[in-house]
Amino acid sequence: VQLVESGGDLVQPGGSLRLSCAASGFTFSNYDMSWYRQAPGKERDMVADISSAGTITNYKDSVKGRFIIFRDNRKNTVYLQMNSLKPEDTAVYYCSTQASYWGQGTQVTVSS
Repeated sequence: VQLVESGGDLVQPGGSLRLSCAASGFTFSNYDMSWYRQAPGKERDMVADISSAGTITNYKDSVKGRFIIFRDNRKNTVYLQMNSLKPEDTAVYYCSTQASYWGQGTQVTVSS
């Protein structure tokens, strides 16, 4: 299993970013996918997850209405669209599957 995140960047408060996670080594369309984040000095926590077919999504309360998780099973890729970004969204963002596999992470920094 390989998960490769991309799309992290430095962005101003109120801005937007789209993260991508390209998956390989397993049958992507059979598995739920998740995005997690870890800020400096804090535990890693779940931001959003999506069912295998993309029909069910869940979000951390603090990102509801601002973030959207979606997937393209033809491209074996899961995305996290992040809007109205806040400084407290600054973290390394990871994608994960099957509660066992993680990508290397991508840094998102929200700062003016």
